[in-house]
Amino acid sequence: QVQLVESGGGSVQAGGSLRLSCAASGRTFASYVMNWFRQAPGKEREYVASISQSGARRLYADFVKGRFTISRDNAENTVSLQMNSLKPEDTAVYYCAARSPSTPLHEADYWGQGTQVTVSS
Repeated sequence: QVQLVESGGGSVQAGGSLRLSCAASGRTFASYVMNWFRQAPGKEREYVASISQSGARRLYADFVKGRFTISRDNAENTVSLQMNSLKPEDTAVYYCAARSPSTPLHEADYWGQGTQVTVSS
């Protein structure tokens, strides 16, 4: 069992930056691929980024490439999402999620409660 708690959301103007963090409980954090998803009002949840168990491999959705950076610290059981050059269309609830290697990409085994990010123009 993994419990995930996000923090760092808030309101920012377009072009600004935010850093989201996700703290995980449990001793098996390093065995999970960690992900960020988001869900905007009236839209389906969408994949944002993922990072492999060691942190060596990072994948991003096309709409955040070059702007967002995912990272993890296995010693601290945390995963972060640095978001730069934010746009109003980045407004959403952002979710941290843990995925075992056997779970399909863009799905997850455990989810956080979400943190709101609002970008104003």
